[in-house]
Amino acid sequence: MANITNHPVVSHEQWVAERKRLLTLEKELTHLRDQVARERRALPWVRVDKAYTFDAPEGARTLTDLFEDHRQLVVQHFMLGPGWEEGCPSCSFMADHTDGMNVHLAHRDVTFIAVSRAPLAEIERYRRRMGWKFRWVSSFGSNFNHDFHVSFIPPEAKGQVYYNYGMQPFECEELPGISVFYKDDAGEVFHTYSTYRRGVEAMMGTYNLLDLTPNGRDEGDGPMAWVRHHDRYEPASAMKVAPAGGSSCHT
Repeated sequence: MANITNHPVVSHEQWVAERKRLLTLEKELTHLRDQVARERRALPWVRVDKAYTFDAPEGARTLTDLFEDHRQLVVQHFMLGPGWEEGCPSCSFMADHTDGMNVHLAHRDVTFIAVSRAPLAEIERYRRRMGWKFRWVSSFGSNFNHDFHVSFIPPEAKGQVYYNYGMQPFECEELPGISVFYKDDAGEVFHTYSTYRRGVEAMMGTYNLLDLTPNGRDEGDGPMAWVRHHDRYEPASAMKVAPAGGSSCHT
């Protein structure tokens, strides 16, 4: 836990002056974020010509089917591999923010879906444990995860893998990401965007609030080391310092 015992304390007038200085930086950041968003939307698209099939509770579904009645599709590449006992804690942290957003996304012509390489039965078992309602399908048996550079086959896993738009040493067989697709009037599907590493913080609303607090993210043991599956936390009132956690592939 960050030590803020000796933090400066000033008059209200001094505080307002410092706050105005910070407000100038915040406005610059907001304008830069808006500019990046505009340039993201202006990126060229890539037509998705390969046929992908996913296993869903209602049966086999194509990538086009996953859009349902919307033109835009956001995919969380959720780290849950075949045979895993549970999903990645950091991906689960991302997913904890999803159900509340879904009704708002739907009203902006967006379908959200999680995709994992684990078989559907393993996905459903874990989803029931966590109490999530969002749609989650299996890409088991397809190349979808590999083609979007979030799953790595054994020959790759021995050395370098392509992730986050560059070669890097192998970390684990699954890594996190978010991909976005668009479907036009003719039913053609286009890949418009993917983000990895800290780009997936787009789904982590908790971080936005922590960044407003005096202690901030307080991640002295390493990024996301404190994150637990939401059913594995100790009662918050009993926690003084978050225990050191396991490794994360989201940093």
